[in-house]
Amino acid sequence: MRIGILTGGGDCPGLNAAIRAVVKRGTSEHGCSIVGFRNGWQGVIDGDARPLTRDDVSGILVVGGTMLGTARCHPHKVEGGMEAVRDTVLNEKLDGLICIGGDGTLKAAGKVSAATGIPVIGIPKTIDNDVVGTDAAIGFDTAVTVATEAIDRLHSTAESHNRVMVVELMGRHSGWIAVTSGMAGGADIILAPEEPFDIEVIAKKIKHRHRYKNFSIVAVAEGAIPAEGSNWTGGPTIDGKGNPIAGSIGHEVTKAIEELTGFPTRLTVLGYTQRGGIPTAADRLLGTRFGIAAIDAIVAGETGKFTALRGEKIVLEDFSVMSGKTKWVPKELLEAAWGL
Repeated sequence: MRIGILTGGGDCPGLNAAIRAVVKRGTSEHGCSIVGFRNGWQGVIDGDARPLTRDDVSGILVVGGTMLGTARCHPHKVEGGMEAVRDTVLNEKLDGLICIGGDGTLKAAGKVSAATGIPVIGIPKTIDNDVVGTDAAIGFDTAVTVATEAIDRLHSTAESHNRVMVVELMGRHSGWIAVTSGMAGGADIILAPEEPFDIEVIAKKIKHRHRYKNFSIVAVAEGAIPAEGSNWTGGPTIDGKGNPIAGSIGHEVTKAIEELTGFPTRLTVLGYTQRGGIPTAADRLLGTRFGIAAIDAIVAGETGKFTALRGEKIVLEDFSVMSGKTKWVPKELLEAAWGL
C-alpha cells in the first residue's frame, strides 16, 4: 500500500513522533510506502509531496514542530480544493491518507473522506485539548508543562516585589491550559472561557488574600470574557467575528486589577512559547501510539475515523463525534480551580 501523511493547523510538540511512528510501522510491519505532504492540506491540493523513509525520520522523535511543515488550509473552503485533493491522490497512486491536526484539520479530513471516498484516518493534535472524543491530544501535555514552569517562575518575582502577576495563556474557546497549569502552578485566580468572570469579585478575592500574603498569581486564558451585567470597564476583548483579540484580555485584566485594588500588577503573555520546543515524554508516547494505531487502521481498511485516547487504550472514533464540537473544561474542574 501507498499512504500519504500530512500535518495541518498550528504546530505543536509531538507531531514528529506521530510521523515517525507511521513511517517506521508502515514500512517495517506492513510493507507500505509513505508519502509526506508539505504544509498540510495545501500540500495535497498543490501535489507538493516527498517520499518518507526510515532514514528520513531518524532522530526526529525529540524535535518539536513538524518536519512536513503545516498550514491552516481546508480543501472544502478552497475553490476546486476537493477536486485537487482527489487528483493528487490519483496521481500519487495513494491508497489512503493520514491527517494529523486539530478540530479544523480533522473536520476537513471528515469532509474529504465523505465527499471523495478516499480512505482517511485522523490523528488529533492541539495544545488546547479541545477535540471531542479523546481524553488528550498531541501537544497538550507539553504546553501545560511549559505554562506550569512559567507560573512557577513568576511566584518569586511576584513575592519579591509585592505584586499581582497576570499570565495570559493560550485557549481561545476552552480553558484547558489555563485551568490545568494554573492549578499545577498554584495560581490564586484562574479565568477560563467556560466561566465568564466578574472583575470586582476577582479584585475582592485578591484584596482578601493580600491581608496575609503580599502577592497573587492570576492565570487567564486568552478567550476568557467578562460576565454580562458585571461592572466591566475594560476595553473590548472580542472582535467583530466573535474571536478573542490576541493579548487583549490579559492587558485589560491587568489594568483593571491594578485600578480596583491599588496593587502593582504586571502582565506576562506566554504566546507561542507554549507550543514550541522539545515534547515531553507523554507527548512523545502519545504521538507514537497514535501513529501506530493510525497506520494499522488504514491498512486494515478503516476510514472516516480518528485515533483517540480513552483511559489507557487507543481507540478509533468516527469523525462525526468531534466535527463542529468543542471539548469544554468540565464544571467539576472549574469549581476545583476556583475553590483553591
